Amino acid sequence: MIYAVLTLGAIIAVIPFMYMLTTSVKSYGSLIAGNLWPWLPLGTEPVQWANYPDAIQQIGFDRQWQMPMFFRYTINSIIVTLAVVVGVSLTSVLAGYAFAQMDIPGKNILFVLLLATIMIPGDLTIVPKAVMMYQFPNPFGSGSWYNTYLALIVPFLASVFGIFLLRQFFMQIPKDLFDAAVIDGAGHVRYLFRIVLPLSRPALVSVALLNFIWTWDSFKWPLLVTRDSNMRVLAVGLQQFLVGEGGTKTHLMMAFSSMVIIPVIVFYFFTQKYFTEGITTTGLKG
Repeated sequence: MIYAVLTLGAIIAVIPFMYMLTTSVKSYGSLIAGNLWPWLPLGTEPVQWANYPDAIQQIGFDRQWQMPMFFRYTINSIIVTLAVVVGVSLTSVLAGYAFAQMDIPGKNILFVLLLATIMIPGDLTIVPKAVMMYQFPNPFGSGSWYNTYLALIVPFLASVFGIFLLRQFFMQIPKDLFDAAVIDGAGHVRYLFRIVLPLSRPALVSVALLNFIWTWDSFKWPLLVTRDSNMRVLAVGLQQFLVGEGGTKTHLMMAFSSMVIIPVIVFYFFTQKYFTEGITTTGLKG
């Protein structure tokens, strides 16, 4: 019964992706007709692979870099995502280690206050954060942080969930290892990077993967704090398919979406072993 329920849940989760993939290779007429597959009923039409290059051309051309806007969006997404993943990994490691292994007065109270911020809805703070982006001066030029990489990256360089996950994992590492490292002349920094981090690879990969997905798929914040098309990311590019002369071009939108999720699938494919191990072996006790 358990496997039957899990299998049913997996099928339900896969259905939207199957719809996206099949719709991405349909013609607009096949989509309007409601054909389940692009080649059903038999003999109606071939698979429309041309939807993918058409989707790239649909969102325009960047005259500054002389390339389709799809590739400009991709470059922006890569820059923002890599910067956020590296920043979150660093801050989560340092804060998680401090909460788990160091004797800091009142650290349990600080940790509870940190966890309490998870209860604050993200939509409640998005407007104050956006106003801050207008007010902070740009240290690399004139103007504010608005419509810059600073607005896209800096507010997400720390993750409460990442700190929590790594703290729980670090707490499982025996204290005897630190005592042995101290005897050998190591301090906290050397112990962290030479002993703790190699033992915590599954948890680190889990934090990196989750933040990679969240940042890569981010839509609302990049749309709010950017103005120019050359500063926007892939998820924002999807909105250009919503309005057109002939209505919403759903088949091109699904082709675009299929290309957007490819990096996530590839990244997960290479990290699924560590991700599964990190989730299953991380203690959740406080």
